Amino acid sequence: MPDHNAFPQTKHLNLTIAQWDEMQPIMRALGSPLRLQILHLLGAKPMHVGEIAQALDVPVSTAALNIRELEEGGLLLTENQPGTRGIMKLCSRRLDSLTINLVPPEKKSAQIVTMSLPIGSYSFAEGIEPTCGLSGVDGDIAEQDNPRSFYSPDRYRTQILWFRQGYLTYHYALLRIEEIDVQWIEFSCELCSEAPMFRDPWKSDIDVTINDVPIGVYTSPADFGGRRGLLNPDWWSDLNTQFGLLTTWKITREGSLLNGLPVSSAAIADLRLAKLPYIAVKIGVAAQAENVGGMTLFGKEFGDFPQNLVMRIGYISRR
Repeated sequence: MPDHNAFPQTKHLNLTIAQWDEMQPIMRALGSPLRLQILHLLGAKPMHVGEIAQALDVPVSTAALNIRELEEGGLLLTENQPGTRGIMKLCSRRLDSLTINLVPPEKKSAQIVTMSLPIGSYSFAEGIEPTCGLSGVDGDIAEQDNPRSFYSPDRYRTQILWFRQGYLTYHYALLRIEEIDVQWIEFSCELCSEAPMFRDPWKSDIDVTINDVPIGVYTSPADFGGRRGLLNPDWWSDLNTQFGLLTTWKITREGSLLNGLPVSSAAIADLRLAKLPYIAVKIGVAAQAENVGGMTLFGKEFGDFPQNLVMRIGYISRR
C-alpha cells in the first residue's frame, strides 16, 4: 500500500520540472485515458470501485487496477468500508488542482539579515560582580560597583559597561523562521578585559552561548588603554579603559568559528531555532574560568568601532 504520509497534505499541488521524484508517479498515473475518466468521475463525489466500473463499462478488476495506479501516484484516496457483500473500497479525489511549472527554478542564493542591539538592552544580568558599572555618552548611569545598577531603567542608554565576572543575556527575534533555512549565524561586538584603570596584559576568558549551546571561549589579552578610544566622549577619563577588539563568533552547519578559526563543534542544528521564539545570546565571564579578568563591552559611541551588538544571519528562503 502507498504511504499516504509521504504525500503533501494539501488539495493544491505545485511542482516544478526539477522535482523529478515527485513528478514521475503522478505522470505515470495520468498517462491513461481511463484513469483520467476515473478522476473526472470522482470530481463530483466519492464512489465505490464497483460504481466506477459500472459507470465506465469496464470490468471491476480493470477499474481496481487503475485505481491502484492513481492511489500510488497520490491522486486519490481509498478507504475500505463494510458493504452488503463484504468490504467495499470507497474512492475519493486527493487533489483539486495540480500545477507543473516547466521553467527550471533559479538556484536560490543565500540572503543576509542584520540585527543590532544596544549593549544596555540585555534581558538578564546574572552573577555580576564588582568592579562593575555602566556609562552613557553623558555620564555614569546609576551607582558604580553596585550590581543592582545593571537593572536600572536608564540602562538602555548605556554605551560602555564592565564587570569582573557574570553574564548578560540578549534576545534577538527572528521572524518567520519556518520560511527559511538558516545557513550560519554571526555575532560580533567590541570588547576587552576589565581591570582597575587599564592593564596590558590582563587575560580574561569570555564565553558565548546561543540558546544555551556553548559556542566558544575568547581569551581577551588585555584591558586596553594608553590612548583614547576613537569614539569616546570628552568627559571620559584618559585613565579608564579606552577601546576593545572587534570579536566575532560564527556558527555554521559544520561547526563554530571564533575570529575565523575553528573553536567548537556547535552547529546550527544544535541551536533549536524553530523551537524557541528568540535567539538568546549569553556572554560573560564564568567564576570558574581559568582567567577571571572581567569584561568590558563597547556600544557604537564608545571605543574604536561604531557598532552595537550585531547579529548577522545567512539564510536561504524556502519560498
